[in-house]
Amino acid sequence: MRLAIALSLLRPALPLILGMSLGCSLSLLRVSWIQGDSEDPCMNIREDTEFYVGKERDSGPAPDMDDFKPRIVPYYRDPNKPYKKVLRTRYIQTELGFRDRLFVAILTSKNTLNTLAVAVNRTLAHHFHHLLFFSGMRGAKVPHGMQVVSHGDERPVWLMYETIRYIHDHFVSQYDWFYITQDDTYTQAERIKSLVKHLSINQDLYLGHAEEFIGGDEHAKYCHGGYGYLISRSLLLKLQKHLDSCRNDILSVRPDEWLGRCIVDSLGISCVSNHQGLQYYSFELGKNVDIVKEDRADFLKAFSVHPVTDVIMMYRLHKRFSEIELERTYEEIKQLQLQIKNLTFLTPEGAAGALWPIGINTPFIPKSRFEVINWEYFTEEHLFSCFNGAPKCELSGANKADVNDILETALEQLNQRYQPSLRFYKKQLLNGYRRFDPTRGMEYTLDLLLDAVTQKGHNHILVKRVNLLRPLSKVEIIPMPYVTEATRVQIILPLTMRDLDYVGNFLDVFAMNTLDTHDNALLTLLFIYDPYAAQQVNQLDVFAGVKFMVGELEKRYSDVKIPWISIKTEVPSQIKLMDIVSKKHPMDTLFFLAGVWTEINMEFLNRCRMNAISNWQVFFPVHFQEFNPVLMYRGEQSSSSTDFLRDGHFDHHISMEACFYNSDYMAARTKMAADILDHDEVVEGIDVFDVFLTYSELHLFRAVEPALVQKYALRDCNPRLSEEVYHRCVMSNLEGLSSRSHLAMALFEQEQANST
Repeated sequence: MRLAIALSLLRPALPLILGMSLGCSLSLLRVSWIQGDSEDPCMNIREDTEFYVGKERDSGPAPDMDDFKPRIVPYYRDPNKPYKKVLRTRYIQTELGFRDRLFVAILTSKNTLNTLAVAVNRTLAHHFHHLLFFSGMRGAKVPHGMQVVSHGDERPVWLMYETIRYIHDHFVSQYDWFYITQDDTYTQAERIKSLVKHLSINQDLYLGHAEEFIGGDEHAKYCHGGYGYLISRSLLLKLQKHLDSCRNDILSVRPDEWLGRCIVDSLGISCVSNHQGLQYYSFELGKNVDIVKEDRADFLKAFSVHPVTDVIMMYRLHKRFSEIELERTYEEIKQLQLQIKNLTFLTPEGAAGALWPIGINTPFIPKSRFEVINWEYFTEEHLFSCFNGAPKCELSGANKADVNDILETALEQLNQRYQPSLRFYKKQLLNGYRRFDPTRGMEYTLDLLLDAVTQKGHNHILVKRVNLLRPLSKVEIIPMPYVTEATRVQIILPLTMRDLDYVGNFLDVFAMNTLDTHDNALLTLLFIYDPYAAQQVNQLDVFAGVKFMVGELEKRYSDVKIPWISIKTEVPSQIKLMDIVSKKHPMDTLFFLAGVWTEINMEFLNRCRMNAISNWQVFFPVHFQEFNPVLMYRGEQSSSSTDFLRDGHFDHHISMEACFYNSDYMAARTKMAADILDHDEVVEGIDVFDVFLTYSELHLFRAVEPALVQKYALRDCNPRLSEEVYHRCVMSNLEGLSSRSHLAMALFEQEQANST
C-alpha cells in the first residue's frame, strides 16, 4: 500500500529523472570517445606551468607570454642614497615616447622669401603641425607668421647639408616622417598627410619623384627636390653619421642629387616612386598650361606641382586643388548617404526610420521642459530675440549675413530640384525660424512667398515652407601655448570709502584660502581717496581700520607683506588705477583685478593662471552673484541644499574681475594712447574690458566661473563713468535682486497687503 502511494507521488517526476540520468550518461560516454586515453591536444601544460592554445609543436620554444601580460615593476628606493625629485616631462606624449607623424621643411632663398615662400606658408601652414623654412642668408627680415632657420651660407649643397643635420639634431625624436620640398613647389597637403598615414614607420624609405643620376648607374635613383620627397625617421638616423663624409667626398651642383648620392652610397637605398602599392604622383607644370581646364589623370592625382614661377599661380593651384578635393568630398557624401538610405529598409522601422538630412545626428531630445531649445523668429529686416533682452532689434552684422546666405541657399536648392519644369523667384520671406541644436547645428524653417515660372512663361504666386540645416563641421582642437599653475598671481584690490564694510570679509577669505594654503599669490591694496578725504588724511584717515587689519595679518603671517598704494582721484577709473599699478610691476606679472565682493579661492586662481596666456589671451570670468536673501527667503531660513549655485545667477553685466599679463595691458594701453591722445574724459569712461576689446588683438576669453561666487551687495554705480558702464552697473543691480518667480511672489504679497 505504501509502495503504491510512493509510486503515485513520484510518477509525475519520473520523466525528468530519467531524462537527466540519460543526458549525464551520454555526455560522459561522448567525452570518453573524443579523448580516449591520450592527453588533451587542445590544452598543453609545460614545465613552467604556462598554458597555450593549439597543438604542441615538435620544435621551437614556447610562445613568449610576456608580450601579452603587463609587467609590474615594484618601486624601490635605496635608503642610503639622497632623495632626488623626479622631473616630469611637459606633455604626457613625450613621457610615453609618442611622436608626431610629419615634419615639413621648405628650402627657400633670399629672392623668394617674401614672395613664393609666403605663398607656400599661407597654403600649407594650417595643414601641418610644424612647418619650417630653411635659408642660407643672414640677417634677413622674416615675414610675419613664418619660422625661418638661417644657416649663413647660400651654397645649395651646403644648405641641404645643414638642413638635414638641423632636422636630425632638433626633430628626429619628435617625428616619424620628414617631408622636404622647395618654395617653388605647390604641395597638396591633405594628400601628403593621407599618404603618410598608410606608411609603416619601421622601414628605411626614400620616397618621391625618382630620377636617374647624370652619367651614373641606371639602377640607382635620387628624388627630385622640386617635387618634394619623404624620408623616414629610421633612414635619417642611419644617414646622420655619413653626412660629414658625404659633404667632403661627393661633388654635385644640385642639392637633391647630392643627397640622393649620399643615401645610395652610404646606405644602398635608392629613391622610389611606388612603395607597397602607394604611388607618389607629381606633375610638371608647363608654361602654357591652363590649370582650370587641366583634367589629365597625373594632374588630378598629383601630390606636388613643379615649377611654380609666381605667387598668383601658387594661389590659383591652391584654388583648383581645393575645388577638386571639395568635389570628391561631396561625391563621397552622396555615396554614403545612398548607402545609408538603402540600409534603412533593412531596419525594423523601415523607410520611416530615415532621418533628414541623411548621415546627420538625430535632433536633440529634451528630457525636461528646462532643456527645450527655443526657436528664434526673424524676418528680412528684424530679429525678435535680441542679446540685450529687447523684444525686437534690427537685423545686422553676422545675423544679416546669415539670413541672406540661408535665403540664397534655399532658393538655389529649390531651383535645382524643380528645374527645368519650374523656376522660382523670391518675393518675400514671410516667416523665419532658427535654433541651434548642439548635436546637429543650426536649423532653419522658412516660409517663402515665391513666384513660380513655368517653361512656357506662365507664373503663379505660391507659399512654400522649406527646412534647412547648417551642420556642425569637424571638431578641431585649437593649439594653445603652454601654461602652468605655478605662476605667481598679483591680486589688485581697489578700495573706496563705500567698500569699507566689506573689506574685513575679503581679507578673512584671502587669508584662509591663500595664506593658510601657501598659494603663490600676492595682494596689493589700492586706497582711493576723494579730494576731501585726501585733505583730511592726517587728521582722519578713512582707511585706518583697513590698514590696521593688514598689520594684523602681517603679524600673523610673518613672511607675508601686503603693500598698499594711496591714490587721489574723483573718478575711480580702472584705467587710471592700472596705469599706476602696471608701472610698479615687471612686464611678466600676472594680474588679477578683483573686487571687494570677490571671494578668492585656489580653484579660481589656478583657472586664472591657465586661462590668461601672455601675448595670446586675457580672461574675464563671469562670477556667480547670489540673490538678495530678503527677497529670496522672506524671513524664512535659507535652503540647506548642497548646490551652492542655486539661489543666484551668473552676472554677465559686470566685467570688473580680470586676469591678464602686464605686458599685454601695456601693449593695449600704448595703442589706446596713440588713438585717443589721453583725453581724461575718455579714459574715465571705459574700463579694462573695453581696452582689450578695442585696442588689442588678443583672444578675449569670457566664460562663467562657478568658483567665483559673490554675496549679494547693492553696487554703487558712478554716473560719471560712461553711459554704457553705468547702464551695465544698473542692470546688474536690477537683475541681482531675485529670480522672477520670487519677485512676482513679493509683488503679489505686497498687493495682498495693500488690498487688506
